[in-house]
Amino acid sequence: MRVLRIAGKYLDQPKLVSEFADKVPLLLTTGMGLYGAKQVCDAPKGKKKNTAIRLMSVLSLTGASALLLRRKPDFDKVKQSALIDDFVKTADKKLISKIGNVLEKAKNKILSPNDIKLLDQNLSQTKDGKKFFNKLIPEPENITSKEIFKEIKWLSLMGLMPVVGGVSGGIIGDALTERHWKKKLPDKIKEGAYQFLANIFLCNVGAGAALGIMEKFNIKSKSARAAGMITGIIATGIIGGNCIANFIGKKCIDPLFKNSSASGRKPEALDVGLHVDDIATVAVLSGLKWIEPALPILYSISGYRAGIGYRNIHHCDKDKHHVSDNHNTIQKTDKRDIHVYTRSHKCK
Repeated sequence: MRVLRIAGKYLDQPKLVSEFADKVPLLLTTGMGLYGAKQVCDAPKGKKKNTAIRLMSVLSLTGASALLLRRKPDFDKVKQSALIDDFVKTADKKLISKIGNVLEKAKNKILSPNDIKLLDQNLSQTKDGKKFFNKLIPEPENITSKEIFKEIKWLSLMGLMPVVGGVSGGIIGDALTERHWKKKLPDKIKEGAYQFLANIFLCNVGAGAALGIMEKFNIKSKSARAAGMITGIIATGIIGGNCIANFIGKKCIDPLFKNSSASGRKPEALDVGLHVDDIATVAVLSGLKWIEPALPILYSISGYRAGIGYRNIHHCDKDKHHVSDNHNTIQKTDKRDIHVYTRSHKCK
């Protein structure tokens, strides 16, 4: 348990969280740039220019939208220094002789795991030491029932923004490169609805509902609350989200588009992988600070897939000898005409 405590304290250092948050925009744009460049390089000859335009449109609007609502934690150097100086003035001199150098370092630098371990060993011996340590690096706090819905609202809006940005970027990119770009709208709208409802919103609702129930029964254990929220995510988001998202696509979105060929969606390995952002949701609702700055990166994956209109169920028309892929029709005899971000498929 001490190892986990030290690891948690290390990751939740205000200075570390603040610096990580500052680097997220660069990490996001660099990652998107490298991914986009790889996709353009893999595009068939004659398709590279249009592929670059579409990807630049999708990735840039997805990334920019993902960063709009993020909360940027700030490290208050003056407040940190004052806290340490006040403790040093009143603390036992023998104690300060052991940890004084580490406390001086903590004023404006990130502490190493060994530094955290040294502080934990020495400050945990007294009530005042524990109190100071928890002020220096705050412990995760269980949010109250009043705060639950506020956090769920913020997390859901933050997840919605890159999906909207991705769909918008996809539409603009298609309009700039495709003559019949409107035919791709159904897939983008339906995939956007799927990504937001199944992979973001309903999972947040499930986590929040579970947390509200545990709050009502006064369950304070962090492990029990985390397990309850994960159960809520599985029940509401992963299991029910797919059905709800596809139902809304069929009943609400399809009627808006005449002759829509957009199919339903089935969960797949990457969709399960996308639920890592739900583990991040659990961490945020559990009071952990270090994971929150990474949310724009995690939510951007859903935004990108919405922007390219990703659909994973294919339909074959054997009479006409063509394949309806996730967002365009590909002639069976011309494999070079497959867009770089679609999946090849063969009729049996």
